[in-house]
Order: sequence, then C-alpha cells, then structure tokens
Amino acid sequence: MTDQWAFNVDDMSQGIHRTLCEGITTRVFPGDHAMLSVVRIEPNSSGTLHSHPEEQWGYLLEGSLIRVQGGKETVMKVGDFWRSPPNVEHTVRTGDTGAVVLDIFSPPREEYKQAGSGFGDGAATD
Repeated sequence: MTDQWAFNVDDMSQGIHRTLCEGITTRVFPGDHAMLSVVRIEPNSSGTLHSHPEEQWGYLLEGSLIRVQGGKETVMKVGDFWRSPPNVEHTVRTGDTGAVVLDIFSPPREEYKQAGSGFGDGAATD
C-alpha cells in the first residue's frame, strides 16, 4: 500500500477497494502478517458461500446479519465476533438494516492485495 500507518474505518478513500459481490464491498488494509478488511453489506444482500486457506476473524461494527458457517446459521448483532478456521465454508446475509464488518485475515490474502472483484477463490461473484 503506502507508508501510511494510521487509518479510519469510515474514511472511504483509504484502503484497497474490492467488490466482493453485488451489495458487498470492502476496503482492504494488508500488513506483513495479518490483513484487515472493512466490509460494507447493503440491506437484503447475500454473500457467496466460499472458503479460503487463511484464518478469518470477523467483528460486527454496525447493523445485524446472519452468519452461515459449517452448515449453521447464527444471528449476529453489534459487538458479536466470530472465527472461521481455514478451509471452512462460510457466508453472510443481511436483512433490512445492512451491516459493517471488520474482518481480520492471517496470513494476508494475496488476492486481496489488489483492487478488483470477487471473493478471490474462484467463487462466483453474482
């Protein structure tokens, strides 16, 4: 990225921009050993069921969503967080409120180090 080391979760000009699928965008902040991703999910949107070799943690900053992982659906509210082990299929969907999630990946996802679209693992984007 740059030599910048301080960021703001609401500053939409910062980070590497990606469109994961219709209604879900992210701004990515890669580091040497971990990567943060600020994900904005529009109301009534659904992600694509996918997996990746990196461990992922998520923290719900705003709104609410349903987290789908390992065949289970869990309603999440502000302040809830979760862990997705490597190679476990997962996704999210929102209702009328939409959501903002802070995702943390370790190690950083190589495909997220550049602007683009899709989940980066061959998962369909529509």
